[in-house]
Amino acid sequence: MMLCGLAAASLLLPACATVTRGTKETFNIVTTPSEADVSLSTGQTCVSPCKLKLKRKDEFKVTAKKAGYKDATAEVRSVIKGGGVAGAAGNILVGGIIGGIVDGSSGAMKDLTPNPLTLTLEAEAAPAVAEVPAAPAVEAAPAVEAAPAADSASATEAAPATNPTGGE
Repeated sequence: MMLCGLAAASLLLPACATVTRGTKETFNIVTTPSEADVSLSTGQTCVSPCKLKLKRKDEFKVTAKKAGYKDATAEVRSVIKGGGVAGAAGNILVGGIIGGIVDGSSGAMKDLTPNPLTLTLEAEAAPAVAEVPAAPAVEAAPAVEAAPAADSASATEAAPATNPTGGE
């Protein structure tokens, strides 16, 4: 009876990857520019740069917002990685099928990717400046032609001679 109880208890123990890696990981979010408001589709929020402790098995969407910038979004996937595979393989060798099932269902074999997540927010376009209509063109007055210059010889002939000495 004691042996059956010990066997049942060992089946309920966490699997190898679950013990060595855990079911959560630290997820890093960095934005350019920094101090953007970050929200996850899972409900968590933070201001970048930030670190969140998240379940390895959950996939989610990340949105970063900052005044004067367009929103940036990214999807984060939960994928099986090398460390999780090694933990699960050791677990199957030592703990059997039950351990493999626990590791697979708990998410301990998975990692969130990309981690760290880097988002670049693009600056919004400057508001278009309303064009001011140009002032109506003012037509120039017709040019007045100058009178033709009189011939210098004829100008002296027409003018009476003056004698500054009081004359003869």
